[in-house]
Amino acid sequence: MERMNRTTTDEKGPEGPPPPGARAAAGGIVAFADTPLDEERRRGVRRMKAIATGMLLAVALVYALAKWAQNSGAGGWAGYVAAAAEAGMVGALADWFAVTALFRRPMGLPIPHTAIIPTKKDQLGATLGDFVGENFLSGDVVRMRLRAVGIGSRLGTWLAEPAHADRVTDELATALRGALTVLRDSDVQAVVGEAITRRADAQEIAPGLGKLLERIVADGGHRRAVDLVCVRAHDWLVEHNESVMDAVTGGAPGWTPRFVDRRVGERVYRELLRFVREMRDMPDHPARGAVDRFLSDFAGDLQSDSDTRNRVERLKGEVLGRGEVQDLIASAWASVRAMIVAAAEDERSELRLRARAAILSLGTRMVTDARMRGKIDGWLEDAAVYVVTTYRNEITSLITETVAGWDAEHTSRKIEAHIGRDLQFIRINGTVVGALAGLVIYTVSRGLGGG
Repeated sequence: MERMNRTTTDEKGPEGPPPPGARAAAGGIVAFADTPLDEERRRGVRRMKAIATGMLLAVALVYALAKWAQNSGAGGWAGYVAAAAEAGMVGALADWFAVTALFRRPMGLPIPHTAIIPTKKDQLGATLGDFVGENFLSGDVVRMRLRAVGIGSRLGTWLAEPAHADRVTDELATALRGALTVLRDSDVQAVVGEAITRRADAQEIAPGLGKLLERIVADGGHRRAVDLVCVRAHDWLVEHNESVMDAVTGGAPGWTPRFVDRRVGERVYRELLRFVREMRDMPDHPARGAVDRFLSDFAGDLQSDSDTRNRVERLKGEVLGRGEVQDLIASAWASVRAMIVAAAEDERSELRLRARAAILSLGTRMVTDARMRGKIDGWLEDAAVYVVTTYRNEITSLITETVAGWDAEHTSRKIEAHIGRDLQFIRINGTVVGALAGLVIYTVSRGLGGG
C-alpha cells in the first residue's frame, strides 16, 4: 500500500528526470507545478492515512485476541468484542477501497470502476462544465448574485470619493482628447451634414414627432413638465403679486374708481393663484385634462392631418434650406473641437470641473437614491445575464478543454493532496461506525436467540 501511495514527484534533484506531467507537456498535456503548500498537504494526507491504517490494524488485533479469548472460554463478553472488531475491520476495508478507488486501482488490480479520477478525467471535466453552466451561468443565478453584491451602492461609494472622481475625470479627458484627435474635420462635417440635413430633408418628420408625442402622453411623460410649469407659475405669482394686480388695474377703464380697480385686481389675483395652486396640487384637475387632450389631439394631427403635416414640413425645409445652417455646420466643428480639447487638457477648466462635480454627484446619488441605484443594478444585471447566456457554451468549453489538457496522474495527485486528508476521516468513521453496527447486530441476534 505504501508503494502505491508514493508520489513520483517527491525529491527530484536538478539532475533527475522531469516529472511525468512535464514530459507529457510537449504533447499538449499540462502538468501542475508542485508548491511547498502541496507538499505540506501531502504530509497531512500521509499522517491521516497512517492513523486510519493504524485503526484498521488495531481492530484486527482486537478481533484476534477476542477470538482467542472466546475459544479459551473467557466468557460471553469476548463474543461481543469479536463481533464489534470484525465489523470494524469490514467497515475500514470497505472505506479504504472506496477512497483508494477514487485515485488509483486498489492493490494494482484491474477492478472495474476504480481509478475514477485518472480514467474519467475528461468525462469529469465535461460534467463539471455542464454543472457550472447550469448552476452558475444561469440568468437567475447571475442576477441573484449581482443583486446580493450591490454593485450600484459600491460603485456609488467609490465614485463619491474625490480622489476617485479625479481619476475618472482624467481618464475621460484622455479618452476624449484621443477621440477628437483622430477625427478629421471633413469627415465630421460630412457625417453631420448627412445626419441632419439630407436625411431630415428626405424623410417626413411630422408622423414621427406625432408618434413620439403620443407615446409620451400615453406614458404620462409630459406630466412632469406640466408639474414644473405649475410649480414655477405658482412661485412666480406669489413673488409678483403686485405686478399682477398692477397689470389688471392698469387695463381698467379710466372712469372706474381706483379702489374698485384695486379690489378687482386682488380678486383676479386670488382666483388666478387658486387656479394655479389647484392645478399644481390636483393630478385630476380639469385643466390638466385639457392639456392632455390638447397634446393628444396635436399628436394625432401630426400623424393624420395633412394641413398640420404640411406646415411642419415647410418649417423644416425653411430651416434646413437656409445658408446659415449649412455654413454653421461647415465652420463650427473646428472651433468646437479646439475648445473641447483645450478644456479637456486644462485641469481647472469648466468642463473638467463640471465633469468632476457630476461624477461626485452621481456617486452620492447612487448611495442615497434607492431608485437610481436600482436602475443601475438592473442595467448591470441585464448586461451580465446577456453575456453569460450568450457565451455560456464558450465559457463551459474552456473548463472542459482545460481539464482535458491536464495530465491524468498528476491531476489525481493534486486533487488527493487537497481533499485526501478529509477522505481519510471516511476510513476512520467507517471503522468506528462498522464496529458499533456489528456490536448492535450481534447484541440483537443474541437477544433473539440467534446464537
